[in-house]
Parts: sequence; C-alpha cells; structure tokens
Amino acid sequence: MVTIGIDLGGTNIVAGVVDKEYRILAHAKCKTKAQRPATEILDDMARVSREAVEKAGLTMDDVEYVGIGAPGTCNAETGQVEYANNLPFNNVPLKNMMHERLGKPIYLENDANAAAWGEVKAGAAKGAASCVCVTLGTGVGGGIVIDGKIYTGFNYAGAEIGHTVIVKDGAPCTCGRKGCWEAYASATALVEQTRAAMKEHPDSIMWELAGSLERANGLTAFDAMRAGDAAGKAVVDAYIDYVAAGVINMINIFQPEVICIGGGVSKEGETLLAPMREKIERERYSRYSARQSKLCVATLGNDAGVIGAACLGEMV
Repeated sequence: MVTIGIDLGGTNIVAGVVDKEYRILAHAKCKTKAQRPATEILDDMARVSREAVEKAGLTMDDVEYVGIGAPGTCNAETGQVEYANNLPFNNVPLKNMMHERLGKPIYLENDANAAAWGEVKAGAAKGAASCVCVTLGTGVGGGIVIDGKIYTGFNYAGAEIGHTVIVKDGAPCTCGRKGCWEAYASATALVEQTRAAMKEHPDSIMWELAGSLERANGLTAFDAMRAGDAAGKAVVDAYIDYVAAGVINMINIFQPEVICIGGGVSKEGETLLAPMREKIERERYSRYSARQSKLCVATLGNDAGVIGAACLGEMV
C-alpha cells in the first residue's frame, strides 16, 4: 500500500504518491489560484491526487490514506481548516470534503507542521527528538516537533512563528498585525525588498538580471550580490538579518536539536546559512551551553510537505 501526501500552498497544489520508505513515486501539481472558492481548490486537490496515482501506475485501491498539509489553523481532531490568512478558508471541513471526493481516510495538519514532520521522518532532522522547521515561501511557515510529536498548541493554532513580531509597528502583514517575521523574511517580502531597491538604484545590475520590476524574484538580489552589485548585497544582508532575528527567537524559546530552513530561498544554502550562523553565535542565549542547535537546510526541499503529509497517519 502507498499513501498520498498533498501540500496545499498559497501558490501551488502538489500531490505525491509515497511508499513505505518515504520515496515519492509520482508527483502532480497545479496552481492554487488562492482567491477561488474553497470548493474549487478542493476539486483540484482531488484531481491532482488522482493524476499522481495514475502517473505512479497505480489505482486508488492501492492508496491506504491521504494526508494533507494546509496553511493556517488546522484542527486535526475535527478535520477543519479554521483559519488561513493566505487562502479563503474559514472553518472549512476539509477532511470530510476531501473524503467525499476521494473516498479515503483523510489526515489533516498545518502545512509547515507537515514539512517539519517530513524532515524528522526522512530528512535533515531524521532521528532528532526535537526540531523547528522554518519554511521561507509565500509566507513564513513554522513546524515544531517536540519529543517526537508535532506541537500544535491546545487549539491546533500553535507554531505560527511567521506571525511573531520582529519590528514593532513595522510593515503590515496579511494576518492584520504589523512587523511580523513573515512581512520581512518570506520569499514574498524578499521580492518586495528587491523591487524597492531597484527603484532606489536605477543603475543596479538587478535591472539587467530581472529585466523589469515585475520579473524580479527571490534570486535577483542574490545573483546581483554574486556579480558584485552593492545594492543587491544590501538587500541580501538586510534579508538575512531578518531571517536570523526570527531563527534566534526560535532557538531561545525551544532550543531544538535541529533547526532547518526550507522553502525556495533555502536553495541558497550556505550563502544564506553561513552569515546567519555568525549572528546566531553572537546573539543566542545559550552561547555557553555545551550542546547547540544545529542549523541546516531542509534536505527534502519542496518534497518535505508532501512526504510529511503522506506519513501523518503514523502519528495516530
């Protein structure tokens, strides 16, 4: 038997067929088009699930269950997405609705929690009893595993680390607060910071790399920095400061064995992590402790959420 893991993001819906060794046998994906009604998004989640099963050369009879990692407050007990600030999901009975569409047992968890679970089961934190996984994507997601269990808080709303404030009265966040970590450290924020720098520095190589403001992306400033562009370096330095500020908070609160960074920006690897380690070593409260949290890239990459969702049934 295999399982299906669905990673529902603000940008993409990805479904994967996963075997008992946590190998993805086949993928299928589509754009989320996040402002659509929930019913349409769930229809596409079911469709890409069936596509992935077909690509794997299997049928739905071979599927044991479906696990879903979704944004926001996901009540695993009731199967509802109670709130998601990047999707129009308020008290959506996702578990029941997906069971109607696929006819399989459904497990639901926050998407970042699912990604962290994937890293603990098969990735960078394999074997660790405690881990914080930070996902730098459309938003800043956080998954926390303590003593081998996903931490959700008593009401399943825990681990929303992207909505902790790092700049008081700072930039507005989609959640309604100001100065959230997500408003500064997400890939979306990085693109906004890059575009602002491009406007301020019309001679920056970022214009040549991107071609236009609209085509600037999360790589633009990093690529400009590597080309010796001062404006690009300034964007990267500030962005790394923002990411590090939140990571240090996570270390000071949880002191996890492993803290791993996922999401598209994590592909920068040591370009991102090396300067962060310097800041962490200076600022962490545990600077004199014999054992320190390990900072690394989430090795499962974009597959973490799929694999983690696909093994949610193992926590029952």
